Formats: sequence, C-alpha cells, structure tokens
Amino acid sequence: MSQFAIYSIPLAAVIVIVLIMATVKILRQYERAVVFTLGRFQSVKGPGLVLLFPFVQEMVRVDMRIQVIEIPTQDVISRDNVSMKVDAVLYFRVVDPERAIIQVQRYLAQTTLRAVLGQHELDEMLSERKKLSTDVQSILDSQTETWGIKVSNVEIRTVELTENMVRAIAKQAEAERDRRAKIIHAEAEFQASQTLVNAAKILGSIPAAMQLRYLQTLTEIGAEQNSTIIFPMPIDIMKPFLEILDKAGKVAGANGSAHTPRPTEMPLHASAPTA
Repeated sequence: MSQFAIYSIPLAAVIVIVLIMATVKILRQYERAVVFTLGRFQSVKGPGLVLLFPFVQEMVRVDMRIQVIEIPTQDVISRDNVSMKVDAVLYFRVVDPERAIIQVQRYLAQTTLRAVLGQHELDEMLSERKKLSTDVQSILDSQTETWGIKVSNVEIRTVELTENMVRAIAKQAEAERDRRAKIIHAEAEFQASQTLVNAAKILGSIPAAMQLRYLQTLTEIGAEQNSTIIFPMPIDIMKPFLEILDKAGKVAGANGSAHTPRPTEMPLHASAPTA
C-alpha cells in the first residue's frame, strides 16, 4: 500500500463524518428548524430527524419553550409626578419560528416600562400591580404578534421609592385610618340616637310601657346596693293634686279671704328625699 493511500483513508473518513454531521440533524421535541436553501427560506422542520443538503442548506434552531427575560431597573415618573425605580420579569415563547427568525434579530431586547407605567398614578402602581402587569402584557403582545412571539405574562417585581416618599405615604395612610375611625364613630352615634328616638316614640305611645320601664330602672338601681336612692316622680302623678290645690285657691279668693299663692306660683325649691 502506497503512502498516499495510507493518508487518504483517514482523510476520507473525516470528510464522510463531516458530511454526515452537516446532513443529519436531530431536533428535540421543543425545538424547530428554520431551513434556508442558498440563503432563502424554505421551510420549518422538526422535531426529530432533519436531513439537509451539505453546503447548500443550513438551519437555525428555535426553542419553543417559555423563556424569561429580566427587565433591568428603570427610572419611571408616574402621572402624579412621583419618581421611582421599577423592574419586571417578562415571560414569552415563540409561536411562529419563521417570523421570529426572519423578521426580528433578537426576540425582545430591553423592554422599557416608562410608556405604560407613566400613565398611572403611584397608588395604582402600589395597589394594582396585577392590572398594570396585564396592561404591559397586552401592549407588548400587540407589538410582538407580528414577530411570531407570544407574551404570556409580565410580572412587576419591585417598586422602589425614596425615603421622603415613604414617609409621606405613611402619613397619608395614618390620616386615612383616622378619617375612617371618625366616620365609623359618627355613624355609631347616629345609629344610637336613631334607636333612642324610636324607643322614645314607642314608650310615649303606651303609658304602661313607661311605667314598666320605670320599675325596671328601680330594680337595676336596687341591685347595685347603693346607699342613697333618688326616686324620680313623674309629673303625671302630681298633676291631679296640683289641680285640687288650684281649685281650692280660687274658692278662697272668691270668698274674700287673703290671697293664697297657688302651687304654680310657689318657688321651686325642694330638697330631695333621702332613703
């Protein structure tokens, strides 16, 4: 065997191996191949075994799984002129490998949140993150639809505020709690007064109910073992006696006797009886 044959056999084996590697491609279940023939798009193939013509065709692998991009921290000014730093996480996947490879160089580079978050106030950013994430997702999804990319979720992770703004928010929250406490107290007073008015109307319409309430009050006072008990005297009980005294005074005046002051003219100074 000549020296040329000795070197040509290994060279031929290497060429065959290179041709096989350039011809046979194996794609995983989550991968697709965008095949180009002499630089022109031909088709999308995969998954599984893909055969190419060496030096004539080439392919680009496309991952169809959901991918994650961390959006770097950005300075955002809200609609009520509050400056803050916001970062987020973007989840997307390729739905059309042809458009994702041909129409855009990189799927999603650094995506800014200023255009979306700048339309909302600070309170909305802090309390309605889910709604803001949905808004960002819908806007990005409409822009990337022509690229063959589907944005599945956008998660706003942190909203950083300055110390002065944090203190201002704390004062605002405290004032809001005080306002709610005063409103609740006022509503309780109103309900209590309304209940008392309704009870007074019921007791006034039925005299016996007033007497029962009076006796119940005496029972409650007696249960407390007080040393001094003041018995309130309803004016309705004294009214018949006052009328008798008034008639007696009119009769005496008609007979020419000395003027006797009527009970209504007597000074209202009386000591309270003690038990």
